[in-house]
Amino acid sequence: MSFLKRMENEILIADGAIGTLLHSYGAGTCFEELNLSQPEAIIKIHKAYMDAGADLIQTNSYAANYIKLERYGLEDQVKEINSAAVRLARQAAGSEAYVLGTMGGNRGIRPSAIPIEEIKRSFREQLYCLLLEGVDGVLLETFYDMEEIETVLAIARKETDLPIIAHVTLQEIGIMQDQTPLQEVFNRLENLGADIVGLNCRLGPHHMISSLEQIKLPTRAFLSVYPNAGLPAYTDGKFHYEGDPEYFRKSARSFREQGIRLIGGCCGTTPEHIKALADELKGSQPVSNKLVAAKKVKVVAAPADVKRPDAPLHELVKERPSVIVELDSPRKLDTKRFFEGAKALKEIGIDALTLADNSLASPRISNSAVGHLVKDKIGMRPLVHLTCRDRNIIGLQSHLMGLHTLGLHDVLAVTGDPARVGDFPGASSVFDVSSFELIEMIKQLNSGLSYSGKDLGQKGAFSIGAAFNPNVRSIDKAVLRMEKKIRAGADYFITQPVYSEKMLLAVQEATKHLDTPIYIGLMPLTSSRNAEFLHNEVPGIKISQEILETMAKFNNEPLQSKKEGIAITKGLIEAAAELFNGIYLITPFMNYEMSVELARYAKEYSSHLQRRKQNVNLVN
Repeated sequence: MSFLKRMENEILIADGAIGTLLHSYGAGTCFEELNLSQPEAIIKIHKAYMDAGADLIQTNSYAANYIKLERYGLEDQVKEINSAAVRLARQAAGSEAYVLGTMGGNRGIRPSAIPIEEIKRSFREQLYCLLLEGVDGVLLETFYDMEEIETVLAIARKETDLPIIAHVTLQEIGIMQDQTPLQEVFNRLENLGADIVGLNCRLGPHHMISSLEQIKLPTRAFLSVYPNAGLPAYTDGKFHYEGDPEYFRKSARSFREQGIRLIGGCCGTTPEHIKALADELKGSQPVSNKLVAAKKVKVVAAPADVKRPDAPLHELVKERPSVIVELDSPRKLDTKRFFEGAKALKEIGIDALTLADNSLASPRISNSAVGHLVKDKIGMRPLVHLTCRDRNIIGLQSHLMGLHTLGLHDVLAVTGDPARVGDFPGASSVFDVSSFELIEMIKQLNSGLSYSGKDLGQKGAFSIGAAFNPNVRSIDKAVLRMEKKIRAGADYFITQPVYSEKMLLAVQEATKHLDTPIYIGLMPLTSSRNAEFLHNEVPGIKISQEILETMAKFNNEPLQSKKEGIAITKGLIEAAAELFNGIYLITPFMNYEMSVELARYAKEYSSHLQRRKQNVNLVN
């Protein structure tokens, strides 16, 4: 029986990432060439996914086309590599699994970089090689560009009657990079003859589920998803994923509710992730009706005027309790709500407004521009984040000189999320320097020298913040990184969000020998899904099981979820204020009202603590 026939009455399980496992075997070259040089490794991966419960496995041929193989000087081996890919998959599958001939997209953020005629020629060559070897279906995956996928889908449909799966990859929830809504994308692909339409790559379960909530069930085709294991982290020059298979298992239920009939995995997934999906969904009945979620609309308002204090932030927090708040600059050109939030936070007396540098590699209004307006128009101290990702050494030096000229002297030096997680697939992650070297660069600018040693004619006056992530297996190793940053010139630290009092105590114990002040990061949760997403998909954030369970109690109660998120954070503020002078509140999704309430509470509780300590001193 064909897998399409089976999908009429059951959900099927596909395999997961091949490249991720080949990385773990130490491979670092053209993965598709390994079909010829290391066939045993490829067969082993296919069998591992079948043992995990996969009904369909894909050939190791994602980038085995002329355009991509040319990068390795392998363009003349298109036939050999693709033929071997099918033979190896077939050998592993036997009669136990279906084999999909996989073909990946070529275009990224610059569609015009590869002419469509060149794509057609390259696609036809690869398609014929796969079809000649006898696949059970064709998988078109990781297509960012509508022109490309519509062109190749039309060619494939003309050349074969085999089932065709057409997967696109999104930049934003529910929309392609050319702004085509996902519903329209699926309709167009279905009309061109795709038997299965869906999503793969870039997004983890959380954002794929959100995208599918706006999608009606197709009239003829079936729906499919191959999510990533979450967002990749970039540590010591290497990308890695931390997605939890158990989270995949829980997400599987939501995918079923959205009408999915074929589910596998993309980047970062392993046989463990596929086994989790299989344990939850294999052979289960697909839904035939679903409710489509209405699109959410955001509202906004306006800026105002006042002044800022002068003391360097790291000296201020040593002297007294301090509260700073992160409010990311807008992703769109309308700044009204942002400045409304900044003004409200100024009125309750926070010490600085921190501005991330294109967090999650998604472009926002320049934080230096917004920071200047916050300082000039509102009179509040801006703390500007600066990543190693977006600028080379020249750009970083220029940017720092610009910040100095604008009088923006509080900066946070961070590595930055890798570009591959952001809105521009194919964009370069520069990483000319590490966060350690960036700190050294800023420190050297403070001595009046550029990174190259050139005299700048004036000394800088930066107070240098650095990031500290306590949510790791070995906090001692994380503290060693802190010490290295202190040696490089860091004046104070800001932590990733902490979600347990136990962790706060661990941080205090591990860092008590350091004289460098620490701001403890706290970010209120807005819902159970938000908590699960942060815990399972965002590198550097871990949430206690107790809090996950608490938030889950209010899964379908948005207002109560926010109240609970605020209550949890207030408890953490109390615990943190007992141990540290610095509280760093991170505003979720521009919900500045939550930050206003929490910042006010933090200041009140800190004052209460100060009075209590003074009374104890008087008694003694």
